[in-house]
Amino acid sequence: MRAALLYFEEESLPAGRLAAAAGIEARAVGRHRFPDEELCLRLPDVELPACLVIYRSLDRPNDKLVELMLLARHARAQGVKRLVLVAPYLAYMRQDMAFHPGELVSQRLVGGFLAESFDAVVTVDPHLHRIERLEQAIPLAHALALSGAPQLGAAIVQRRPDALLLGPDAESLQWVESAARVAGLDYGVCTKARHGDRDVDIALPDLAIAGRRVVLLDDVASSGRTLAQAAEQVLAAGADSVDVAVTHALFAGDAMSVIRRAGVGEVWSTDTIVHESNAVHMASVLARALARLIDEG
Repeated sequence: MRAALLYFEEESLPAGRLAAAAGIEARAVGRHRFPDEELCLRLPDVELPACLVIYRSLDRPNDKLVELMLLARHARAQGVKRLVLVAPYLAYMRQDMAFHPGELVSQRLVGGFLAESFDAVVTVDPHLHRIERLEQAIPLAHALALSGAPQLGAAIVQRRPDALLLGPDAESLQWVESAARVAGLDYGVCTKARHGDRDVDIALPDLAIAGRRVVLLDDVASSGRTLAQAAEQVLAAGADSVDVAVTHALFAGDAMSVIRRAGVGEVWSTDTIVHESNAVHMASVLARALARLIDEG
């Protein structure tokens, strides 16, 4: 099936790497914002293929979800048979239940929207708490969750061959274990008590930390407070250094300043979200999954 990839200009580098790895043509979507904040999208003046891949990472997602709605409906109207969304970062996955009366369960609603709009969705390390599989959030036969942890592990062992990998909380164990397995490194996880979006307490695991070079590893860095607390504790325990490796470099607001002030040295991330810390490219991993989806189409 003939395929092509559409991307937005700010994601031209990771989208271009993916298109090159997958051996498909890539073209940019033009976007104009009117003074009243409405969006106008413009596609390249070419015939759309039978299989259209849209690359859009859903950090800062609200405008992007509107973009996806417009693109998907337009593509269907133009006769596109198969629509594939590559969203390396997938938003609204944390809100998987109503924590207070009247709250909307955003995971279910956004997942339903994506399932209605696309034939397949590919993402990386989605933040799933109380469900085991991505298709429980996005009810599609092809809802694929890949991982950046092995690639991060390989990058870490090149830079810190004697590192101790630490996850900042129990939820990070799956990614820390995966990275440690690839890299052959020691690992452990901290214990976290959350009191609010920016208020957390961290307790270190019962491991020898003094004199070690520690790398804190997690799937996502948002406010930076959890990583900062963990970094402070690690340095107080006598670590020689502490660095950070994450799949998704959200780093909202002053997050980078917060973790730097806590004593973090290097910060490495995958390119699922375009950021100055990007050190690991996910194109080859995404391309293998994409090839299967295009072939099946």
